[in-house]
Amino acid sequence: MPQPGLALRIVRFPLTLMLIGGAVLVGALSAASYLLRSLEPPRNSPWEALAGLAMAAVVVLAYKAYKRWIERARDTEFDLTGAPRELGLGLLAGFVLFSGMAGIVWLMGGLEVQGLRGTGQLWSMLLMAFVSGTFEEALFRGLIQRHMEAMVGTWGALAFTSGLFGLAHIFNPDATWWSSLAIALEAGILLGAAWLLTRRLWLAVGIHAAWNFTQGWVFSIPVSGGDAPLGLLITRRIGPDWLTGGDFGLEASVVAMVVATLAGLLMLRRAVQRHGTVPPMWQRQTNE
Repeated sequence: MPQPGLALRIVRFPLTLMLIGGAVLVGALSAASYLLRSLEPPRNSPWEALAGLAMAAVVVLAYKAYKRWIERARDTEFDLTGAPRELGLGLLAGFVLFSGMAGIVWLMGGLEVQGLRGTGQLWSMLLMAFVSGTFEEALFRGLIQRHMEAMVGTWGALAFTSGLFGLAHIFNPDATWWSSLAIALEAGILLGAAWLLTRRLWLAVGIHAAWNFTQGWVFSIPVSGGDAPLGLLITRRIGPDWLTGGDFGLEASVVAMVVATLAGLLMLRRAVQRHGTVPPMWQRQTNE
């Protein structure tokens, strides 16, 4: 069979596909966000949560269109087979994991629960969880980690994507190099392992969305920096920054780093047992 031309080989190269896919996702989310803002849904209302759900759906559809028309491949990352189960398990895992970490910090005297607030910013937090969980997982795990794996292998891709994920949070309010390192280890490994375990994105999306929602709405803790949202529980940080994460939030806590990283490593071990690993492209070419 004739070899494809140079231009086609460049387009099909994983790095090129990663850049094209990223542009497609960013463009789709930006267009959906602009359209929904023009509709002006009431702040912190059910309409805002529905807007977030619609934006998440746009991201999924854009990813599917990219896989079909650019990669010319069947979409397996957002395959609907088993989606409810994996998404549900992810949501449960994210809630349990973050609640467990918050409970440990509370037992160690770093967090005080002063009472119940009520619904607070429930709908705004749902919007944030839907969009961040879907978009960031499609970008970092569906595109970057997947295509990097094709180039530098499973371990190189996981290390690169985790580091990039942490670095992306350095621009958040109240971020430090420590908080970015914490994000890279605890979230980068955990979410990367979730994709490696299933080779689909639903589990990672569920963990990510539930983690953010539980942190912001249930415990009223800043989500990756910024102001503390008005959530279900009225909480107050009373311990040292190494325990509570300081102004960045619990994600920068030593407790979160240890617990979530350990959970990620356990999931990673299971993923390797199930699927093995992919060697770097130069090793595959040598073996061939």
